[in-house]
Amino acid sequence: MLIELWLDQPVWLILAALAALFAATGFAIFAVTHGPLVRGRVAALSGVVPPFFGAIAILFALLTGFLANDAWERNRQAARSILAERDALVAIQDLSFAAASDMASVRAASRAYLDAVVNEEWPLMLDGKASAKASAALQELLRELAAPQVTSDVGPIAHATLLDQALRVRAARSDRLAVSEQHTDHPKWWTVLVLACLTQVALALVHLDRAGSQAAALVVFSAAAIVALGLVAAKERPFDGPLAIQPTALREALHAMTTADLSRNVESKRAD
Repeated sequence: MLIELWLDQPVWLILAALAALFAATGFAIFAVTHGPLVRGRVAALSGVVPPFFGAIAILFALLTGFLANDAWERNRQAARSILAERDALVAIQDLSFAAASDMASVRAASRAYLDAVVNEEWPLMLDGKASAKASAALQELLRELAAPQVTSDVGPIAHATLLDQALRVRAARSDRLAVSEQHTDHPKWWTVLVLACLTQVALALVHLDRAGSQAAALVVFSAAAIVALGLVAAKERPFDGPLAIQPTALREALHAMTTADLSRNVESKRAD
């Protein structure tokens, strides 16, 4: 729950929380290693060679890299599914215009589905849910395209292409919803944060004899960790969080499809 609460915050609060964490742990480490009450005991640990720090830092860097790769892959998958969904719907409209018969009902079903996705399903994806209205609209689109008379109206090749595009829409929607339903990997995040704190400890151990150098090393590493982990956290959830993907491509497609259909209707009336 704590990780989820943190990831729900704006970017500046995500960074502020990381800064507070590393500032607290860094100050505590510095106070322990150079405090007057324990200075003598800690001095006995001096002599740890610098390469020791590299072993801990590499573990932290590797796991951070895995975490970042997972986040970016989810964002790429989400973007691909949205574009595939849009392209398939636009293709259905273009094919319907090119068909010999009037397919206004197919275009209306496509627009109804897009409208349901943009205005109802997208907000629900914040909680990993799907829209019943969008599901019903997609079923209606499939029914329109699967009607037997479509084959006789547009021909078997065009009909097969239309059905293929409709199935692409369904597959893309399934991918989009699957990404929105994925949960944050809490153990991985906790492990990364613990390794970051252990890296601070390793830095302190190799600078026990110089307080200034130790403080500088802790500040520089903490700043780098805040930037890296903050960016990954902001991109952790594609459809939720501070940098969530917006339905811009689908909204623009809906507007373009509506405009094109209105223009087609005006031209048909003028021709009549």
